Amino acid sequence: MGGYIERLGPVWVEAEITQWGHSAGNIYGKLSDTEADAQVSITIWRRTQENIPQGLNQGDRVIAQIKPSWWVKGGTLSMNVLEMRHTGIGEILEKLAKLRAQLTQEGLFDPDPKKTLPFLPGVIGLVTGKDSDAEKDVLTNARLRWPEVEFVIEHAAVQGDRSVTEVMAALEKLENNPDVEVIIVARGGGDFMNLLPFSDERLIRLAATLTKPLVSAIGHEADRPLLDDVADMRASTPTDAAKRVVPDVQAEKQLLEEARHRLDTKLSALIQYEIERLDSFRTRPALADPHTLIDRKSEELLQIVARGWDMSSLVLERHQAQLAQLSGSLRGLSPQNTLDRGYAIVRDKDGHVISRAAQVSSGDPLRLRVSEGEIDTHVD
Repeated sequence: MGGYIERLGPVWVEAEITQWGHSAGNIYGKLSDTEADAQVSITIWRRTQENIPQGLNQGDRVIAQIKPSWWVKGGTLSMNVLEMRHTGIGEILEKLAKLRAQLTQEGLFDPDPKKTLPFLPGVIGLVTGKDSDAEKDVLTNARLRWPEVEFVIEHAAVQGDRSVTEVMAALEKLENNPDVEVIIVARGGGDFMNLLPFSDERLIRLAATLTKPLVSAIGHEADRPLLDDVADMRASTPTDAAKRVVPDVQAEKQLLEEARHRLDTKLSALIQYEIERLDSFRTRPALADPHTLIDRKSEELLQIVARGWDMSSLVLERHQAQLAQLSGSLRGLSPQNTLDRGYAIVRDKDGHVISRAAQVSSGDPLRLRVSEGEIDTHVD
């Protein structure tokens, strides 16, 4: 049972102090519900009393952030008080809860649109209180990690009535500075009331419109101002902001050395592999004596030419025999050959060949074509 109770988170309650006393540096008392007949015992340890306002007494109405605790030996349930305020803060917490819900519904706190911080920003914009510890923490830790980093610092009131307008003006100035690559808003924690400017609706809506990445380093876990939710990155402290925005030069150099070593190893292995391949090529006969390849190709070419001549001769002889055969057949069918055997071709005066006696009459002139020459005659 005790383990389960210890895992429960803190809650804010509104109640009346019905018992209040000091013992051994701690405060012990009781809180009564303002609307029901119920009360619980409370303990305020010495280490958390800095979050308790002075002058609280029995009968005061307060709001308190409490966390349940189980005392095993006595078998009693008690409440450890982490923070306590007079009742007026209750209305503020209610308004903040409503504003947070409204802005969440509008999408101002969605994670998807949040911008990525640059890997190595050359110029960082810083909004912080003048001569504050937060300013010193950011500058010191950033320059320890990367000495060449530059800052454009805009001082502003980080609590009080002027805080909202001055922080907004500083953000707008850094947003319009073309050299600035990322903006840090830093404050070293503080009282709940002092952090209220960083939950102002005007400031939150302006922060949502920035085109440059915004880092919120307000440094207060319990109250968590709304600027933490709208920022592109939340840092727990100004020192944490410096470490998140600026890379460690020594770590980056180490990474470069490791990458260079891996590259050298890979290149050496690749070069050695290519050397071995080249050596294997050089040992091949064709590359050891290039003339061997040329001579072999020359022999192959001579053999091809010789086979070409042989094939050409065979084809030529075959076609010559065919030609002689065709020539003999042609001569046997030639009219000249017939004339050489004693025959004649008879034509009339118009050159028409006479093949029948009926084609001519007595006295018609004729021309005879014999083997050698022509003879003019006529029909008797």
